[in-house]
Amino acid sequence: MDAVRVALLREVLAGTEWLQATRRFAGSLRASVGPRAGGLLLVGSEAYEPWHLAAHLDDEAAWSGLPELSPTLVRHRVPDGTAVPAHLAVGLGRLERAGRGETLLVVAPGDPGSGLLERVNDARRGGATVLALDGGAAELHALAHDALSAPESGELDLDTLQHLVSAAAGENSLPRPGRRRFQDRLARLAEHLAAPPPAHW
Repeated sequence: MDAVRVALLREVLAGTEWLQATRRFAGSLRASVGPRAGGLLLVGSEAYEPWHLAAHLDDEAAWSGLPELSPTLVRHRVPDGTAVPAHLAVGLGRLERAGRGETLLVVAPGDPGSGLLERVNDARRGGATVLALDGGAAELHALAHDALSAPESGELDLDTLQHLVSAAAGENSLPRPGRRRFQDRLARLAEHLAAPPPAHW
Protein backbone atom coordinates (compact mmCIF):
# COMPACT_ATOMS: atom_id res chain seq x y z
CA MET A 1 0.00 0.00 0.00
CA ASP A 2 1.56 3.29 -1.09
CA ALA A 3 1.44 6.68 0.62
CA VAL A 4 -1.56 7.84 -1.44
CA ARG A 5 -3.63 4.82 -0.43
CA VAL A 6 -2.62 5.24 3.21
CA ALA A 7 -3.73 8.90 3.01
CA LEU A 8 -7.08 7.87 1.52
CA LEU A 9 -7.50 5.21 4.18
CA ARG A 10 -6.85 7.80 6.86
CA GLU A 11 -9.54 10.03 5.36
CA VAL A 12 -12.02 7.16 5.50
CA LEU A 13 -11.08 6.46 9.13
CA ALA A 14 -11.16 10.11 10.22
CA GLY A 15 -13.28 10.46 13.33
CA THR A 16 -12.76 6.84 14.40
CA GLU A 17 -10.49 5.61 17.17
CA TRP A 18 -8.16 3.85 14.72
CA LEU A 19 -6.04 6.80 13.64
CA GLN A 20 -5.24 7.79 17.20
CA ALA A 21 -4.69 4.16 18.22
CA THR A 22 -2.29 3.40 15.37
CA ARG A 23 -0.33 6.62 15.93
CA ARG A 24 -0.11 5.90 19.66
CA PHE A 25 1.17 2.39 18.99
CA ALA A 26 3.63 3.69 16.38
CA GLY A 27 4.84 6.17 19.00
CA SER A 28 5.45 3.30 21.42
CA LEU A 29 7.41 1.51 18.70
CA ARG A 30 9.58 4.54 17.92
CA ALA A 31 10.18 5.23 21.62
CA SER A 32 11.17 1.65 22.37
CA VAL A 33 13.75 1.13 19.62
CA GLY A 34 17.22 2.33 20.52
CA PRO A 35 19.23 4.80 18.46
CA ARG A 36 21.17 1.99 16.77
CA ALA A 37 20.09 -0.25 13.94
CA GLY A 38 19.39 -3.93 14.58
CA GLY A 39 17.50 -3.62 17.84
CA LEU A 40 14.03 -4.25 16.41
CA LEU A 41 13.08 -7.92 16.15
CA LEU A 42 9.93 -8.83 14.20
CA VAL A 43 8.32 -12.24 14.58
CA GLY A 44 5.02 -13.80 13.58
CA SER A 45 3.24 -16.97 14.55
CA GLU A 46 4.18 -20.32 13.08
CA ALA A 47 1.40 -19.92 10.50
CA TYR A 48 2.03 -16.26 9.70
CA GLU A 49 5.32 -14.59 8.78
CA PRO A 50 5.01 -10.77 8.68
CA TRP A 51 7.03 -10.25 5.47
CA HIS A 52 4.90 -7.33 4.37
CA LEU A 53 5.36 -5.39 7.61
CA ALA A 54 9.11 -6.07 7.53
CA ALA A 55 9.31 -4.54 4.03
CA HIS A 56 7.23 -1.50 4.99
CA LEU A 57 9.24 -0.81 8.15
CA ASP A 58 12.42 -1.14 6.13
CA ASP A 59 11.09 1.47 3.68
CA GLU A 60 10.02 3.79 6.50
CA ALA A 61 13.47 3.46 8.08
CA ALA A 62 15.09 4.61 4.84
CA TRP A 63 12.64 7.43 4.11
CA SER A 64 12.56 8.86 7.63
CA GLY A 65 16.28 8.58 8.34
CA LEU A 66 15.61 6.25 11.28
CA PRO A 67 17.65 3.07 10.61
CA GLU A 68 16.51 1.63 13.94
CA LEU A 69 13.04 1.06 12.43
CA SER A 70 14.50 -1.50 10.02
CA PRO A 71 13.58 -4.85 11.61
CA THR A 72 15.29 -8.21 11.84
CA LEU A 73 12.74 -10.79 10.70
CA VAL A 74 12.83 -13.77 13.05
CA ARG A 75 11.57 -16.94 11.37
CA HIS A 76 10.06 -20.14 12.73
CA ARG A 77 11.60 -22.18 9.91
CA VAL A 78 14.91 -21.21 8.33
CA PRO A 79 15.71 -23.16 5.15
CA ASP A 80 18.84 -25.29 5.26
CA GLY A 81 21.79 -24.44 3.09
CA THR A 82 24.31 -21.69 2.59
CA ALA A 83 22.29 -20.09 -0.23
CA VAL A 84 19.95 -18.41 2.29
CA PRO A 85 20.87 -14.72 2.73
CA ALA A 86 21.94 -13.81 6.27
CA HIS A 87 18.98 -11.48 6.84
CA LEU A 88 16.59 -14.35 6.06
CA ALA A 89 18.40 -16.90 8.19
CA VAL A 90 17.50 -15.64 11.68
CA GLY A 91 15.69 -18.33 13.66
CA LEU A 92 13.73 -18.35 16.90
CA GLY A 93 16.92 -18.85 18.88
CA ARG A 94 17.52 -15.11 18.42
CA LEU A 95 14.66 -14.43 20.84
CA GLU A 96 16.55 -16.24 23.59
CA ARG A 97 19.31 -13.62 23.30
CA ALA A 98 16.95 -10.63 23.21
CA GLY A 99 17.58 -8.26 26.07
CA ARG A 100 17.67 -4.73 27.35
CA GLY A 101 17.68 -2.09 24.64
CA GLU A 102 15.94 -4.37 22.13
CA THR A 103 12.31 -4.41 21.02
CA LEU A 104 10.34 -7.48 20.03
CA LEU A 105 7.32 -6.80 17.80
CA VAL A 106 5.02 -9.83 17.60
CA VAL A 107 2.44 -10.04 14.80
CA ALA A 108 -0.08 -12.84 15.19
CA PRO A 109 -3.53 -12.80 13.58
CA GLY A 110 -4.56 -16.00 15.35
CA ASP A 111 -3.25 -18.12 18.19
CA PRO A 112 0.44 -17.28 18.65
CA GLY A 113 1.14 -20.77 20.04
CA SER A 114 2.60 -21.76 23.39
CA GLY A 115 6.13 -22.15 22.02
CA LEU A 116 6.25 -18.57 20.76
CA LEU A 117 4.65 -17.25 23.95
CA GLU A 118 7.38 -18.95 26.02
CA ARG A 119 10.10 -17.31 23.92
CA VAL A 120 8.36 -13.92 24.12
CA ASN A 121 8.20 -14.32 27.89
CA ASP A 122 11.93 -15.14 27.98
CA ALA A 123 12.71 -12.04 25.89
CA ARG A 124 10.65 -9.86 28.22
CA ARG A 125 12.38 -11.29 31.29
CA GLY A 126 15.70 -10.60 29.57
CA GLY A 127 14.77 -6.92 29.43
CA ALA A 128 13.40 -6.58 25.88
CA THR A 129 10.36 -4.39 25.24
CA VAL A 130 7.50 -6.47 23.84
CA LEU A 131 4.91 -5.00 21.48
CA ALA A 132 2.06 -6.92 19.85
CA LEU A 133 -0.15 -6.50 16.78
CA ASP A 134 -2.69 -9.27 16.90
CA GLY A 135 -6.22 -10.51 16.64
CA GLY A 136 -6.89 -10.15 20.36
CA ALA A 137 -4.86 -12.95 21.98
CA ALA A 138 -5.19 -12.48 25.75
CA GLU A 139 -1.99 -14.42 26.56
CA LEU A 140 0.07 -12.27 24.21
CA HIS A 141 -1.47 -9.08 25.59
CA ALA A 142 -0.49 -10.14 29.10
CA LEU A 143 3.17 -10.29 27.99
CA ALA A 144 3.20 -7.13 25.88
CA HIS A 145 4.17 -3.68 27.13
CA ASP A 146 1.82 -2.30 24.47
CA ALA A 147 -0.60 -4.03 22.12
CA LEU A 148 -3.02 -3.19 19.34
CA SER A 149 -5.64 -5.65 18.11
CA ALA A 150 -7.71 -6.12 14.98
CA PRO A 151 -10.34 -8.66 16.05
CA GLU A 152 -11.90 -10.72 13.25
CA SER A 153 -15.26 -9.05 13.83
CA GLY A 154 -13.75 -5.54 13.84
CA GLU A 155 -13.73 -2.73 11.27
CA LEU A 156 -10.10 -3.25 10.25
CA ASP A 157 -8.14 -6.36 9.43
CA LEU A 158 -4.61 -6.95 10.67
CA ASP A 159 -3.01 -6.19 7.28
CA THR A 160 -4.58 -2.73 7.18
CA LEU A 161 -3.56 -2.11 10.78
CA GLN A 162 0.05 -2.97 9.89
CA HIS A 163 0.01 -0.47 7.01
CA LEU A 164 -1.25 2.31 9.27
CA VAL A 165 1.26 1.53 12.02
CA SER A 166 4.25 1.32 9.69
CA ALA A 167 3.31 4.60 7.98
CA ALA A 168 2.85 6.34 11.32
CA ALA A 169 6.12 4.96 12.67
CA GLY A 170 8.14 6.83 10.07
CA GLU A 171 6.34 10.16 10.28
CA ASN A 172 6.55 13.04 12.72
CA SER A 173 9.91 11.94 14.05
CA LEU A 174 12.14 14.55 15.57
CA PRO A 175 15.11 15.39 13.36
CA ARG A 176 18.47 14.44 14.80
CA PRO A 177 20.87 17.29 15.65
CA GLY A 178 22.69 18.44 12.53
CA ARG A 179 20.29 16.60 10.20
CA ARG A 180 17.11 17.77 8.54
CA ARG A 181 14.79 15.32 6.93
CA PHE A 182 13.89 15.91 3.30
CA GLN A 183 10.20 16.27 4.20
CA ASP A 184 11.05 18.98 6.76
CA ARG A 185 13.06 20.94 4.20
CA LEU A 186 10.30 20.55 1.62
CA ALA A 187 7.67 21.77 4.10
CA ARG A 188 9.77 24.83 4.97
CA LEU A 189 10.26 25.61 1.28
CA ALA A 190 6.50 25.30 0.63
CA GLU A 191 5.75 27.64 3.55
CA HIS A 192 8.30 30.14 2.25
CA LEU A 193 6.87 30.09 -1.29
CA ALA A 194 3.28 30.41 -0.05
CA ALA A 195 4.02 33.27 2.35
CA PRO A 196 3.00 36.80 1.30
CA PRO A 197 5.84 39.08 0.25
CA PRO A 198 7.38 41.15 3.08
CA ALA A 199 5.96 44.65 3.51
CA HIS A 200 8.33 47.44 2.53
CA TRP A 201 8.02 50.67 4.44
